[in-house]
Amino acid sequence: MTDISAASVDSQRWRSAAAMFAMLFVWQAVSAIVASRLFPGPAEVVAVLLNEAWRGDLAFHLGISLARVAVSLSIAMVVGAALGYAAGRSQGADLWLKPWIVLFLNVPALVTVILIYVWLGLIETALVLAVALNKIPNVAVTIREGASRLDKDLAEMAEIYRFGHATMLRHVVLPQLAPFFMVALRSGLALTWKIVLLAELLGRSNGVGFQLQVYFQNFDVPRIMAYAISFGMVMLALEYGLLAQMERRLTGWQR
Repeated sequence: MTDISAASVDSQRWRSAAAMFAMLFVWQAVSAIVASRLFPGPAEVVAVLLNEAWRGDLAFHLGISLARVAVSLSIAMVVGAALGYAAGRSQGADLWLKPWIVLFLNVPALVTVILIYVWLGLIETALVLAVALNKIPNVAVTIREGASRLDKDLAEMAEIYRFGHATMLRHVVLPQLAPFFMVALRSGLALTWKIVLLAELLGRSNGVGFQLQVYFQNFDVPRIMAYAISFGMVMLALEYGLLAQMERRLTGWQR
């Protein structure tokens, strides 16, 4: 079984690598056909990327943006999970929270960012709060679904064996919520970094979003693509290096 599993993992890696090479080939082919400075090929973009990394600008702005993503997403996950669990376990809480969740779920991120900037000013706290507010409803909805589907038989068994609140949470509730938590975390990561870039573009003087604004004004497409690719590479590294490992550990009991 171990050999089969290892072979399957290797096969998936080779397919992923083949897909990446195919994407690069198509990109290069389209760039050669278009032959425009507004659509540079992968070699030119990689050269710009390496130059920005060597100068230190890329690491500086990328690090700032990632720190904002981490703080905003952490706040959204904690608050959203608490609200979602309360809504999923209590009908009264669900009735009270649902209109608020639906309202904030449908408010455009641009509107939230602008309003928070107007109310609090162009400060770091405003950015983090605006991004977190945009993501909290999504987390709450996902966790609510998981909380409403908790196994009643397991809960009754825990009561029979007189589990304490901490033991109940650790061994009964959290393992069942783990898949929903991972869904919320993955979607949250994908959404949060996009909103962070938007907020940086509108009201900060550093970060990847700010750099993209500067390069847009100069029609510097290679640098725009270089920064976009760098952020995408970080997200891929987080997915395969962190989230996949976390998911296996949290959901291993189901296998």
